[in-house]
Amino acid sequence: MSSPRWKRIVFKPSGEALAGASGSGLDGATLDHTAREIIAVREMGVDVSVVVGGGNFWRGRTGAMSGMDATQSDHIGMLGTVMNALALQDSLERNGQSTRVMSAIEMPRIAEPYIRRRAMRHLEKGRVVIFAAGTGNPFFTTDTAAALRAAEMDANALLKGTHSGVDGVYSADPRRDATATKYDEIDYMDVMTKDLKVMDATAIAFCRDNLIPIVVFDMSAPGALQSILGGEQVGTIIHGEAPQSRRRRHDDLPDTNPQS
Repeated sequence: MSSPRWKRIVFKPSGEALAGASGSGLDGATLDHTAREIIAVREMGVDVSVVVGGGNFWRGRTGAMSGMDATQSDHIGMLGTVMNALALQDSLERNGQSTRVMSAIEMPRIAEPYIRRRAMRHLEKGRVVIFAAGTGNPFFTTDTAAALRAAEMDANALLKGTHSGVDGVYSADPRRDATATKYDEIDYMDVMTKDLKVMDATAIAFCRDNLIPIVVFDMSAPGALQSILGGEQVGTIIHGEAPQSRRRRHDDLPDTNPQS
């Protein structure tokens, strides 16, 4: 097999995608499918970290709109991502893949606290690192957490897995508008100015400023992750140039030399 397109990625599955057809809770078959897809990418020699959403258990804005304090609601959502991380860890390890769950909110009995150098070391040892609890702060989505971790881990790309049959970025919601057209590739700025809502604007702008390409794809399609890493056209790639003053190149970064 030829060399993978990228050597280190952050995979961002939505919480609802881990729930299967029901859209809530967890689905064992979906978790096992996701675990096998991740392991197949690891076997290509790619470092993989995962940022999980929590929408299958709770959406922060839903609680806030019903009268709950927004910060309290977001904290509940963060706990939902921890449950998803632990479930995905179990599926990965039952399929033979060593993992670590690292949480932005300290809960040492069930997950390691997030420490960047330790996370880098886990990746170097071939482990899949699952990041839970978002950024640890309210008012920031798990999309933004994925963009942040991609930059911190020196990832070459952020792969966002969708669900409900949406297999990329469209000009409109294809589930509601039959005339919606799919983009094979699109610029960061076009996503924001056209308000395409594939990710929140903070995450898109952060990836743009740090030159992290984003691939949006249907994670339920068998072999999709492998195909993307193999260089095939799958889903939609969001990329473009960052402002010169904020430009970041991976080959300009200093060695981290993380400790064990």
